[in-house]
Amino acid sequence: MPELPEVETICNGIRPHIKAKTIINVVVREPQLRWRIPEDFADIVTGLKITNVTRRGKYCLLEANTGSVILHLGMSGSLRIVTENQPLKAHDHVDFIFEDQTILRFNDPRKFGAVLWGQGDVFEHRLLKDLGPEPLTTGFNGALLHQQALKRRKAVKNFIMDGHVVVGVGNIYASESLFMAAIHPERAAGQVSLAEYQTLARAIKSVLEKAIAQGGTTLKDFINADGKAGYFSQALQVYGRAGKLCYQCQSPITKIIIGQRASYFCNQCQH
Repeated sequence: MPELPEVETICNGIRPHIKAKTIINVVVREPQLRWRIPEDFADIVTGLKITNVTRRGKYCLLEANTGSVILHLGMSGSLRIVTENQPLKAHDHVDFIFEDQTILRFNDPRKFGAVLWGQGDVFEHRLLKDLGPEPLTTGFNGALLHQQALKRRKAVKNFIMDGHVVVGVGNIYASESLFMAAIHPERAAGQVSLAEYQTLARAIKSVLEKAIAQGGTTLKDFINADGKAGYFSQALQVYGRAGKLCYQCQSPITKIIIGQRASYFCNQCQH
């Protein structure tokens, strides 16, 4: 699944191509995604001028004066900037066509993504209003994590992946952040100290910032707005490295399942 850095990279990639441009047509080839695209969606957004392209959690938002188009890439979705002469690929479900014939094309093989309209203040939309803080803002810190973790017995890895606690810390970056903070992913969230959470919050910011700078994580399903894969996987310390030696202590990296997700860590470095 594209995580926060991938979505940030995509938003940054498409923004200069569509900002301040007007949508003149919308072509919906497949309305049945995770949530069905409303029948009047094309009528609502045609004629709108995109004032900005922003992100909230893993949602890409095409902002206009009356509301926002809400895009989610699901497990394997992508957004590409294409021209009118570019042939369709399998699973190209939605086209947003702009006044200069630039096309923003939404592709989603597994149809777990979403293309929706949020009227008015998009942050009050049901999908966004209860999300936790953005991890790269000053409002996110170790004290906030520690306060929310009090008496919680769930694994700290699952805790930081909870979108109500903090948005956008997906599976890859949770493993990487916990390694950087030297915290074992199975530890109960309520048993992690304030000092450790302060270290973890800094680690989360650092890992995400590096991933954004390098264009996201290379997964077979992820491509950025130019159709190129990200390459943060070159810098991964533990994720996907089961059985390989830890870069810090030379012990083998362990893989276990926590909350039905693959988790990677070093038994020697993380406690």
